[in-house]
Amino acid sequence: MPADAARAFSASAKASARPRHSSPEASDGGTAREAPGRILFVTGKLAEPALRRVLAEMAPPFAYDVAVLKITVAALMTTEWIARALEVPRGVDLVLIPGLCEGDPRAVAEKTGVAVEKGPKDLREIPVHFGRAAVAADYGEWDIEILAEINNAPRLTPAAVRDAATYFKASGADIIDIGCTPGLPFPGLGALIRDLVKEGMRVSIDTFDAAEIREAVAAGAELVLSVNGSNIDVAKDLAGTGARVVVIPDLGGSLDTLDPSLNALARSNVPYLIDPVLEPIGHRFMASLERYAEVRRRHPDAGMLMGIGNLTELTAADTTGVNALLIAVCQELGIRAVLTTEVIPWARGAVREIDVARRLMHYAVTRQTIPKGIDDRLVTVKDPAVLTYTEEELRALQASITDPNFRIFADAGGITVMNNDCFIRGTDIQEIFNRLPVDDPAHAFYLGKELARASLAVTLGKTYRQEGALAWGYLTPPDDPSSEHVRLTQKPAR
Repeated sequence: MPADAARAFSASAKASARPRHSSPEASDGGTAREAPGRILFVTGKLAEPALRRVLAEMAPPFAYDVAVLKITVAALMTTEWIARALEVPRGVDLVLIPGLCEGDPRAVAEKTGVAVEKGPKDLREIPVHFGRAAVAADYGEWDIEILAEINNAPRLTPAAVRDAATYFKASGADIIDIGCTPGLPFPGLGALIRDLVKEGMRVSIDTFDAAEIREAVAAGAELVLSVNGSNIDVAKDLAGTGARVVVIPDLGGSLDTLDPSLNALARSNVPYLIDPVLEPIGHRFMASLERYAEVRRRHPDAGMLMGIGNLTELTAADTTGVNALLIAVCQELGIRAVLTTEVIPWARGAVREIDVARRLMHYAVTRQTIPKGIDDRLVTVKDPAVLTYTEEELRALQASITDPNFRIFADAGGITVMNNDCFIRGTDIQEIFNRLPVDDPAHAFYLGKELARASLAVTLGKTYRQEGALAWGYLTPPDDPSSEHVRLTQKPAR
């Protein structure tokens, strides 16, 4: 470390460090609670055999009972109905009701005097559900800040910039980065930043232009991206403002070109983050990653930033995995700020992905555990596990069905449709549909939609659950309205 920078670094590190953060709603791990000693699982008649089999195979570390209520389909329960029908044995600490039932679990809790929670929407996910609940109390912390860049801000209207800033903040960004355009005047820069700050946003300025830097900091920008030997003279103008700067190597220069800039910042007592600059694949990407490790060796306590958008925007690949790996690198190297953006279509949602990734990797690195089975929101196109029934299990289920409503299931071998009168299995949804005795247009539409979704699940290797949205990680939409199945039911044969 340069001598001047070493003397002033403790102040810089203190200014650039950020505490660990967490937010309960983002942890995706359920509600933290003490491990129950005895759980009562509530289900209907059709699901009872499958539920008992899952619990037996799970061999849970708690005692359990199964309450089979007088209803065929568990998903048609409501919490008010459960409250009237359920009797809770003594010694039960928790009642787990079907995840698809309508209503507030508190209705059951108030009637029974026991804690009540909704379980997963698919009973086959019960083992994973309890595994996640075990880490819920500790999951969700993060210590990497997200800077979300609004590119070419001078070309946008102030309203468009505010809309983009609001979107990024809602997605999880901590700092809104105003990206200037070289050579293009930005007459409304100061007013724009003041408005954003007034709205409670933290703002950074992305420019090498000294005049824009001074105007932005005077208006409330707290971070400057970037400085190097070409514009380091602006450092003396930032002294005493409290603003931090991001220091990068000189264009085409080695890491050694950082030293004069670091010394200048230290003399002006301006806090800083170091960014060795991440290069795209095909342009010494691996060498640029090595530079981050080298900077950490040279400056073990320095604040650092990585511009991960350089990779996600310039690599034709889904960004979930790319962001996850880069955030893991940042977590291990102690890089506590990242810069990204969402310009190219495949990078849409990048800020939300990084918000998930920083929590997952913080948990994995600080606890020295692999980032698996904790939070699956970054698994989007493929599923963490594909839950299916065997044909033997499906035929046993069909034997117990007494109504004409069609049940639809999917697995790697095809799609199964059944009711009390038929068992149809195949791979061609048009052929399956043609074999169904359906003449009501609304019911035909319902079945066509479900068969199309089941076919997509088979094609992509995803879990299919009738009337349930396919899982797309953090992009998963809500399930269909729960009343649809009841309304669009098959008429009994006359």
